[in-house]
Amino acid sequence: MRRTGLALGLAGAALMALPAAALAHPGHMEPAGFVHGFEHPLGGLDHLLAMVAVGLWAAQSGGRALVALPAAFVVAMILGGIAGMAGLPLPAVEFGILGSVLALGALVAFQPKLSVGVCVAITAAFAVFHGFAHGVEMPAAASPWAYGLGFTVATALLHAGGIGLIVAVRRFVQGNAGRAAVRGSGALVAFGGVALVLLG
Repeated sequence: MRRTGLALGLAGAALMALPAAALAHPGHMEPAGFVHGFEHPLGGLDHLLAMVAVGLWAAQSGGRALVALPAAFVVAMILGGIAGMAGLPLPAVEFGILGSVLALGALVAFQPKLSVGVCVAITAAFAVFHGFAHGVEMPAAASPWAYGLGFTVATALLHAGGIGLIVAVRRFVQGNAGRAAVRGSGALVAFGGVALVLLG
């Protein structure tokens, strides 16, 4: 519980820092900023698949990971967003985003036994790339506060969707068939990542 509180506290602090990190953008607070931010994770299949996969992996892992993985993703994503808004360099962003779809899908599909700390580190590392892409693509006139809140809310909802999918599968599909369905959802995410690579 203390770790969860710390993660949520860091997320809040990072959100408060968004405007200061993006002073180069002249906009003021307006509803459109939130809408742009909210739409960004939903508008790209790479973002959408990776964020749903985090929810799948969190629910599949259970225990502390159920909260720790989504929280780690959100915190690291916000920090990456701040870096992108501030114009800081980050190499291989597209590679990191596509790699996250492949890796997170594979982790759900193969379910390796990893500690929560390792899972959190993997999740956070990939989240930085997603956040950076959000930050770099923020419209010049958008409020960093509103835009950052928008993509944070959308991301949390996608995580919740992945968690909800696993909960539904476990409720209605029992035994080996249920476990196969959970792993199959990860395989679908990974195949989506392969398709993105091939089509890209």
